[in-house]
Amino acid sequence: MTAARDPAAPAVRPPSRRARRRLPASLFAGGLLVLAVVSAALLSLAWTPWPTDAVDLAARLRPPSAAHWLGTDALGRDVASLLLAGARGSLLAGAVAVAIGLAGGTALGLWAAARGGWADALAMRLADLTFAFPALLTAIVLAALYGAGLVNAVAAVGVAGIPVFARLSRAAAGGVWSRDFVLAARAAGFGRWRITRDHVLPNILPLLAVQATLQFAVAILAEAALSYLGLGAQPPAPSWGRMLAEAQTLMFQAPLLAVFPGAAIALAVLGTNLLGDGLRDLLDPRLAGRR
Repeated sequence: MTAARDPAAPAVRPPSRRARRRLPASLFAGGLLVLAVVSAALLSLAWTPWPTDAVDLAARLRPPSAAHWLGTDALGRDVASLLLAGARGSLLAGAVAVAIGLAGGTALGLWAAARGGWADALAMRLADLTFAFPALLTAIVLAALYGAGLVNAVAAVGVAGIPVFARLSRAAAGGVWSRDFVLAARAAGFGRWRITRDHVLPNILPLLAVQATLQFAVAILAEAALSYLGLGAQPPAPSWGRMLAEAQTLMFQAPLLAVFPGAAIALAVLGTNLLGDGLRDLLDPRLAGRR
């Protein structure tokens, strides 16, 4: 026999499903790290402690001080200013590279899923062919043809990301094409491209957003590697990768010159990876029961 509830007592409602759903901790951690990198890049547009091209040989290899917060490099340039401006180049390169891969790969994958048959096979073979030319090899070829530079490096990283988005969008779109609401739209006489635009693409956008975040980390790392090899941003444009290359010959004289840009690259990549993992956990319904 259950006790009668006091009518004056407030009704206790079970927590809603949305209320029980906690945001992943990785989403907060990654968001904070990415926010810090973006803030540094935006700050460098308006202000840096010293001009990034200010060479002062008399102040070369100075340790951190009140005048130069992170010290100076072999040319007497302020390391903190170079790091702030380098964040701008890394974020710009990552954003453009991801945009190239996202646009090209998604269009190719959606076309393959919509057409099927020979079109599907052709699109996937094109993706396999692109996999055979990684970003480093593509950047070397572009540098040999047009010269080293940030534009060629970004283009190489972006092309390398096309097959990743193509395979993801093709697989995800293929699952949506078998859903009942798509079959109903086809029975109603809607064309392939209208169904793709109105039904398929909106349903795979969360997956593409997660992959774009993860690919952003890959693009930042690839751009830093290409700049380290001299194939990315050219002097006097600041670059984290080139700062590492310039510091490698001074490891015993000024080891902090390698620590600071290396830490910046690591934090930027870690932040975007954590943000991508958090978005995946948040948007994937199969992971909802684990939170």
